Amino acid sequence: MLKIGITGNIGSGKSTVARVFEILGIPVFYADAEAKKVMTYDELLIDGIKKAFGDNAYLPDGTLNRKYIADIVFNSEVELKNLNALVHPAVFRAFNEWSTAFANEPYVIKEAAVLFESGSYKFCDKTVLVAAPIEMRLKRVMDRDHISRAEVEAREARQFTEERKKELADYLLYNDDTQLLIPQILELHRQFLQLV
Repeated sequence: MLKIGITGNIGSGKSTVARVFEILGIPVFYADAEAKKVMTYDELLIDGIKKAFGDNAYLPDGTLNRKYIADIVFNSEVELKNLNALVHPAVFRAFNEWSTAFANEPYVIKEAAVLFESGSYKFCDKTVLVAAPIEMRLKRVMDRDHISRAEVEAREARQFTEERKKELADYLLYNDDTQLLIPQILELHRQFLQLV
């Protein structure tokens, strides 16, 4: 079974691409959603978060105190890096455990916004970058999330540039309204099946 990583900067359409692969019958692991979940069940991670941020990091019912954590990490680049250094290995563990259930599949997909930034691309056999022009991506996110351009740019600034990701990716999908996306995905699907 191949492990394929799919990423793209904010507004690129990586989640849309992942959903198309799901329609093709390919199991998809959504790393960003899983990152939120692991903070509530991965004991190693929970212990690490409590040590790094104090017992107030969790509410009495055992759920993550998201506001408390957000107030710390979004006001300090150092604390954000500390949190990511705890969360990323837990997501790696969750992906590895999840993928064992699909050992008979030709390939699985890990969809992750920070595939390259987290280093998790090293655990994938191949990587795909969903690319789109920055102005198009900014507009998509502003329309989708009803936030300002400055807020989108701040999120964008926390990721590698698309140019840097292009250097690291094995495959490119262009979601720029000049090329049809579905035929590109079908071609990649064909190539991945041939690699198995």
